[in-house]
Amino acid sequence: MIDVLVIGGGNAALCAALTAREAGASVLLLEASPREWRGGNSQHTRNLRCMHDGPQDVLVDAYPEEEFWQDLLKVTGGITDEKLARLAIRDSATCRGWMRRHGVHFQPPLSGALHVARTNAFFMGGGKALVNAYYRSAQSLGVHVRYDSPVDALELRDGRFVAARIGLERIEAHACVVASGGFESNREWLREAWGQVDGQWVADNFLIRGTRFNQGVLLKFLLDAGADRIGDPTQCHSVAIDARAPLYDGGICTRVDCVSLGIMVNRNAERFYDEGEDFWPKRYAIWGRLVAMQPGQIGYSVIDAKAVGRFMPPVFPGAKAATLPELARRLGLDEATFVRTVAHYNAACRVGTFDHTVLDDCHTEGLVPPKTHWALPVDTPPFQGYALRPGITFTGVFGKSRWNCPRSTSPPAS
Repeated sequence: MIDVLVIGGGNAALCAALTAREAGASVLLLEASPREWRGGNSQHTRNLRCMHDGPQDVLVDAYPEEEFWQDLLKVTGGITDEKLARLAIRDSATCRGWMRRHGVHFQPPLSGALHVARTNAFFMGGGKALVNAYYRSAQSLGVHVRYDSPVDALELRDGRFVAARIGLERIEAHACVVASGGFESNREWLREAWGQVDGQWVADNFLIRGTRFNQGVLLKFLLDAGADRIGDPTQCHSVAIDARAPLYDGGICTRVDCVSLGIMVNRNAERFYDEGEDFWPKRYAIWGRLVAMQPGQIGYSVIDAKAVGRFMPPVFPGAKAATLPELARRLGLDEATFVRTVAHYNAACRVGTFDHTVLDDCHTEGLVPPKTHWALPVDTPPFQGYALRPGITFTGVFGKSRWNCPRSTSPPAS
């Protein structure tokens, strides 16, 4: 019988498998996907947000614990578990040494990745390189890996793990780590969590930035079996992404990062939130939720020529027009309302010293909602617009086991 069974094939599962193997345990890892899609959502990531009290290798200045915690509170609307969050925040300051030992390389952000040199350590080669490094290390250490192995149930006895089941197959182990992801690819569960607006299921218009294999099967099994539910089913990492993105596995390349440099309108051609509330890396993950609550779950980011060159260009170009009425037609928006919205915004702009690298003094006055920073009139052709939909990266409900394993496999404290 193996010592530790790890269910899942992404970052969390691989870290658990490597740590258990380093501690001397025999390890079997079960990945639901084929080998070519291994890695879960981790294959699409590109960086690690790190707490640090001073400059560290690829990180500049400082990003202290309290600032990290406040940023997390803002993006979750205060709905988060402080104890678990602070544990993750503190460990983010020291984990990179362990990651390097397993073949992960870091680099500073590329030009155009705004405001993240202080907060984020980027993986050289992105998430795919991260995942591949861990799998290489796992192989060299003797971790056994099986692909195309979706576990559909666990066998528990007196509150203890006994075996995992893949159809009729039964796999026993002394201990089990369930790291098989959330339920972002389970449309029915998303429907249940998000409900309806104006008679339409909100989740039906969601795109899934990550893996199609995160169906939440074992998460639901554990919750039904009595695991403590942590989190809110509507809490998620949700980004407003290119509406032309594929249903699954669009990853980081579906991001459109110009929202803070222009205005965002809904399908009624009306603004609905402050585009300049804070630096984009601190606010981009709220825009999926904001768009999700708009009619038809769609929004449109609109910029003019002044914004070009100030953000990482999207993979696919947006709609382009020489005039605002023409852009409205290209985006399928009501011309009169759109032109009026832009005119009201332009008239409210109080332009000071524009600087997208700081919280500048360019703002609006007398406009609801306001734009607090980087408010420049949208008045210089050509104009561009991007249709955006909610892109779900991962969901925010977790099951915390109440059960004890019959054998400890905890690694030494680092």
